[in-house]
Amino acid sequence: MSRHLLFSFALPLLLAACSDRPSFEPDVVKAARLGEGLPAGFMLGTSTAAHQIEGGNENSWSAWERGQWPDGRPHIKDGSVSGAATDSWNRFDEDVRLMERLGSNAYRFSVEWARLQPTRDTWDEEALARYQRWARTLRQKGITPLVTLYHFTLPLWVSEAGGWEDPATLEAFEAFAGRVAEALGGEVDWWCTVNEPNVYAVLGYLDGEWPPGKQDMGAMATVLENLIEAHARAARQLRQKDTVDADGDGHATRVGLAHHVRVFQPASGTTADTLVAGLTDTFFNESVPEALRTGRVRLSVPGQVSIDREVADLKGSIDYLGINYYTRDYVRQYFGEPSLSRQYVPRGRERNDLGWELYPEGLYLFLMRYAELGLPLVVTENGMADHGGEQRPFYLQSHLYAVEQARAKGADVRGYFHWSLIDNFEWAEGYEPKFGLFSVDLATPEKTRSETPAVATFQEIARNLGLTPLP
Repeated sequence: MSRHLLFSFALPLLLAACSDRPSFEPDVVKAARLGEGLPAGFMLGTSTAAHQIEGGNENSWSAWERGQWPDGRPHIKDGSVSGAATDSWNRFDEDVRLMERLGSNAYRFSVEWARLQPTRDTWDEEALARYQRWARTLRQKGITPLVTLYHFTLPLWVSEAGGWEDPATLEAFEAFAGRVAEALGGEVDWWCTVNEPNVYAVLGYLDGEWPPGKQDMGAMATVLENLIEAHARAARQLRQKDTVDADGDGHATRVGLAHHVRVFQPASGTTADTLVAGLTDTFFNESVPEALRTGRVRLSVPGQVSIDREVADLKGSIDYLGINYYTRDYVRQYFGEPSLSRQYVPRGRERNDLGWELYPEGLYLFLMRYAELGLPLVVTENGMADHGGEQRPFYLQSHLYAVEQARAKGADVRGYFHWSLIDNFEWAEGYEPKFGLFSVDLATPEKTRSETPAVATFQEIARNLGLTPLP
């Protein structure tokens, strides 16, 4: 993630040390019969996003992929473009069979706004019907669909008009959410309005690493504010337009958003490192949940940003909080950066292929922290870049162990979605990082899917939960 996370007005809010934390020693984790500590109905599934797997999309990201930096480097690190991706638009049924092989009972996927509404005045009814069929197929297979409305991509007609800086995008997105709710509501009860608003705002508008490539703190704050309001508007539409209780549990809608969290560990015990780590934590990990809790968006950087606004229908707008968790960073105070800090991983720490530390205890800490909100929690993303696949089995085990330990301590965790079902186009990193439980050979016309070693691990957890992986 970003190396230029900013600070906010609030006092530091660090992950508190707990004397009764569970042990995360490898022998302890491996000895646990994972899945047996989860209740019936717990969602054990995988996550994907439309642009990363469907192929054939033309949107704000596909336009960005074809661009270059001023020095001639491509925007995407490996020089690739998403292109046909894994062709999941045409291979959905094949991917469902992969879910059945895992024994999963839930699947989080996103609908592509640009595909459904390619221009302001046109709507692709065939594409909408296909998404509707996907949701129906999943439900018929005993797999609960969790549908994300916005996962980082915009139609070109939206991005060219100003994207999330333009207030008109809020109205367009609200209308889009209502249209999707009407079409898919008969099959979908679980909804995710917006994926990682904090990540998109920082990487697109402060770091400038993602489209539209800006480095403007004021724009960043405006975009984050608008994404939070977009969630509130979409939640209102979902509750108004999706009135069918597809699974018969008494709830026609379960609305949430996916909030990216990251542990920011002070690099030392100095006041400077501790303070800047706390400020970074407050902005990145607390701004969005606090807005959801209070109904007010509060963002402040002295002399640059001052936002304190009540948002209609924001308070009470979520039925669950989605948590996307991957790693921990160490934070050292450094006045030469906009964040007044630099983040790094110390030598000797176990890392994934992107250099992110493997720190499963962080997931436990965040689940216990957000349990204080009094809402159900869902781990909407958790995974690792692992080209060979050898590290992923223990990664999966240790993070499911974190979930079970948090539940044992009272956190109301309702589901775990591993990122990802299959290898995908990993945004600015391109195709080099491999996150899939199933690898994909992009060089073959069939985009051949193959098991990684973690499939057997997932299957064992599914069996312990009472699910039945298919051959």
